Amino acid sequence: MLSEQLKEIFLKDKDTFTDILGQENAKQGIKSALLMNRHIIIVGAPGIGKTTLAKNIAKLLPDIEIVDGCSYHCTSKEPICPSCKAKAKYKTAKLLGAKRFVRIQGSPDLTVEDLLGDIDPIKALKFGPLSLEAFTPGKIFKANNGILFFDELNRCPEKLQNSLLQVLEERKATIGSYDVDFDINFIFIGTMNPEDTSTEKLSDVLLDRFDIIYMDYPESIEIEKKIVLTKGKKTANVSDELLNLMVYFIRLLRQDDKLEKKPSVRASIGLYERAQSNALLKGRKNVQFEDVKDVLVSVLSHRIRLKPSVRYLESIENYISEQFHKNVEAAKWQNHLEQEQEAGDYR
Repeated sequence: MLSEQLKEIFLKDKDTFTDILGQENAKQGIKSALLMNRHIIIVGAPGIGKTTLAKNIAKLLPDIEIVDGCSYHCTSKEPICPSCKAKAKYKTAKLLGAKRFVRIQGSPDLTVEDLLGDIDPIKALKFGPLSLEAFTPGKIFKANNGILFFDELNRCPEKLQNSLLQVLEERKATIGSYDVDFDINFIFIGTMNPEDTSTEKLSDVLLDRFDIIYMDYPESIEIEKKIVLTKGKKTANVSDELLNLMVYFIRLLRQDDKLEKKPSVRASIGLYERAQSNALLKGRKNVQFEDVKDVLVSVLSHRIRLKPSVRYLESIENYISEQFHKNVEAAKWQNHLEQEQEAGDYR
């Protein structure tokens, strides 16, 4: 079981999830769930590291030997597909831990066949329409001995959600009159953005098969600054004062009760990168305050949304400019005056 492979890692090394900064409560919850081989759904806003955390789990898995060319990732010790079971000898290949990660992007047009598999008509003519040899596995079976990562699970149609019920509970899939009964070994990690309105409601029956892990925005401004410096591209010099200003403004908007959609960490990274671009285009190697101010609307206007009571009275562009002037620009100017006074240069 995968839980046994992860147990030794989790108990030996306390700081296993090194690809993501902060989120200590979420990390602890994921470790606890995975030790019991539980399927999980990570719930949180966009851009907070849900996918990064899931990929980090896969990177912890050790390399394994699989049957070369097998679509089910069968191991020589535990073959599950008809082809591998029929063979006496196997040619094996190494599967890296990071490659034991199979991703599905949730969308309304995703089909049950994409997920579970389908009958290959050519193979059906050769082996028979109900033979296991005629079955072409979907991504769930390709995630055998690994992690099935289902991004934006709640963007999938109800029919596809229902197809997961039997697989998660019994490790058995039924496609029409066709039964596929393989004892597959995988951990299911899904993600959800609870604020996305263009989604399907997950049924209580499906949710009952998961443990829920909640993630939030970075806990402190220092952690968010480290994320920006780690993930963002660096092409010009950004002072700590300006970086602090950019991240401070984003975090301020997240606390704004007039917003129903909050800016993600990608907004902080966007300001950081675009301010540098502006400086370079103006022939400078050092970012200035105006470089940040000039990209605010471009970076933020689509990443935030005003509540209905506000959006009909004011445009998003004006709101961003006003909030920046009120909370950042005015404060920066006041700080500048105070510094001049302290230096004795104020007239």
